[in-house]
Amino acid sequence: MSTKAVRTNDPSGDAGVARVAMKFEVVVISVSDVDRAKEFYARLGWRLDADFDSGKDFRVIQFTPPGSGCSIIFGKNVTAAAPGSTQGLYLIVSDVEAARKELLDRGVEISEVFHDATGVYAGSDEPYLFGRARVSGPDAEHRSYRSFASFHDPDGNGWLFQEITTRLPGRIDSAATTFASANDLASAFRRAAAAHGQHEARTGQADPNWPDWYAEYMVREQAGQELPQ
Repeated sequence: MSTKAVRTNDPSGDAGVARVAMKFEVVVISVSDVDRAKEFYARLGWRLDADFDSGKDFRVIQFTPPGSGCSIIFGKNVTAAAPGSTQGLYLIVSDVEAARKELLDRGVEISEVFHDATGVYAGSDEPYLFGRARVSGPDAEHRSYRSFASFHDPDGNGWLFQEITTRLPGRIDSAATTFASANDLASAFRRAAAAHGQHEARTGQADPNWPDWYAEYMVREQAGQELPQ
């Protein structure tokens, strides 16, 4: 029996070998009361994709957050994990204050907006990517990746909003610029408008090609590239 080497996606490898697209689709979480969890995630405004009940010992429910390419699944006999054991589920938003307000308006308990205490991992707060010591309020410089708000489902499965407006270089192909929602697109327009106003102030004249400038700014911002001046 012959074997073949498994190729990795290491960019230093053979550039001529096509990569297989692997789209992260589903996260399975564990809940103790399926109907209670279904009511909670519906209250978040998430899309209900499926609710299949065998009528015996199996049930699966799938929800998808707005603008997300990944869904969650929970139900009866879909996982052996303990209810509430899934933590650190990140929801990326372009405006963490607006996302937090939406949940509050829906009657969902959520933390205040916070940022990290310069990477302190010895604090008493629950772990998240930037440490265990939370500081009240958004990041003072409004840097991408640095402002959060957290909430839990009835079983304690833990979610975080993370505000990202500009990706780190190389994280997004500029040829594939997309916006998850009308709100995200509007926010990008507002940031481009503010930057363009500074651009016109520097040049001392109105820019008749502002649509091209806006487009270039928004594509570069999302791809984490140097922004136009």
